[in-house]
Amino acid sequence: MCASGRPITLLLFCLFGSATSSPVSIYTPAPPLASQISPPSPSSTILPSLPSPSLSIPPFSGSGQSTEKVSCPLRLSPPALVVRFGDPATANCSVQRTGFSVLGWEVSLAAPEVTMDCFLVWSVDRMSEWSIKPMCYALSEQGGQCHINLPLTVYKPPDNVSISFVNHTGPMLEGHQYTLQCTVQDVAPVENLIVTFYKGQTALGPQQSKNNTKQKTPVTEIFTLNITPSKEDDGVQYWCEAKLELGPEGPRLPPVVMSPELNASILFGPQLVCPTKLQVREGESLSCEVRGNPQPLVTWFRDGQVVALPTRSSRKHAGKYTVLAKGLLEQKNFTVEVEVLDGSGTTNSCDRHVLMALLLIQMINCL
Repeated sequence: MCASGRPITLLLFCLFGSATSSPVSIYTPAPPLASQISPPSPSSTILPSLPSPSLSIPPFSGSGQSTEKVSCPLRLSPPALVVRFGDPATANCSVQRTGFSVLGWEVSLAAPEVTMDCFLVWSVDRMSEWSIKPMCYALSEQGGQCHINLPLTVYKPPDNVSISFVNHTGPMLEGHQYTLQCTVQDVAPVENLIVTFYKGQTALGPQQSKNNTKQKTPVTEIFTLNITPSKEDDGVQYWCEAKLELGPEGPRLPPVVMSPELNASILFGPQLVCPTKLQVREGESLSCEVRGNPQPLVTWFRDGQVVALPTRSSRKHAGKYTVLAKGLLEQKNFTVEVEVLDGSGTTNSCDRHVLMALLLIQMINCL
C-alpha cells in the first residue's frame, strides 16, 4: 500500500477490514520495539499492525515465495545496470499498485532504509564490490511478499594489452608456422571479453574468452593465433584489440584497448623477377631483378665467364645467361635467354616525327 505514514489512516484501514469479515476479537498489544519488528512470515495472512515510517525493518531474507499467490508489481529503473568499478551507481525500485505496505532493498553495499512510500532509490557513490546482487522486495498487507533482482554487471577495462610471438624472436621464415600471442591484463568480467588479431588493417578473426568459471574479479587472459607468413607479409604490422562487449545496457562505445604494433620481418628468396626469355632492343640496357630478404648477392655468367650486363645492348649480347643468387638461407641458379631485336622501332619513331614536320611545313606554305 502506498501509505502516507499517518497512523490514523492505517488504523481506519484495519477497522474497515475487520467490519467486512467474520467477527473476531480485537486485541491491541503494547507498541513493539524497533528491534522486534520483522517482515511477515509466509504463513501469515493478516498483518497484526503496520510499522510507522520511523521504524526500520530487518533486510528481507525470504525466498520471495508465499503460501498465497501474490502478484509482484515491482518495477526497476533501469531494468539492468552496467557499472565500471569505482564509478557511482543508482537504481530505483517502485511498486505499481496499492496493497504493499513496506518497500526495501536487500544489498550488501549502501542498502537504504525501508520505506512505506511507493518507490525507494538505491545509490552508491563508488562501486567497490565485484560480485553484488541487489534485490528489491515488498511486503503486502495480506501476508504475501515478493522480490525482484536487479541484474548488475561490474566491469573494468584491461590495464594493458600486448602482442608477441610464442617462443620466437626476430625474423620469420617464409612458409613456416608461428604463433601470435595476445595478453590482456586485469580485465573483468572475462566472459564479456573479445580479442581480435590484425595484420595491418585486416582482421584475422575475433576470439572470445573460453574461461567458464564465471569469474567476476579481474583476471589476465591469453589468446593465441597460428599464422604462416609469406614474402608478401614482409614489413607488415601485427597487433591485437581487446573489447568488452557489455550489451545494450553498457557504454555506448564499448571499452577497447589496443596493443602496440609488432613489425614482421620475413626471410625469403632468392627469387628471379623477370621472364626466362627476355627481349630487348638494340641500345637498351639489359637488366633482370632478383629479390629476397636479405637482398641476395647476384652474379651473372655467360659461357662460364663472369660478365657485367650491358647498358647498351647489341646483337652480340644475345644468348643464354646464368644468374647465381646467394641468399641468407640458400642459393639458386636461374637461366635467362636474351634476344636482342634490331632498332627499327626507334628508327620508325624518328621517321614519323620527320613526316609530321614536313606535313606541318606544307600546311604553313599553303596559307
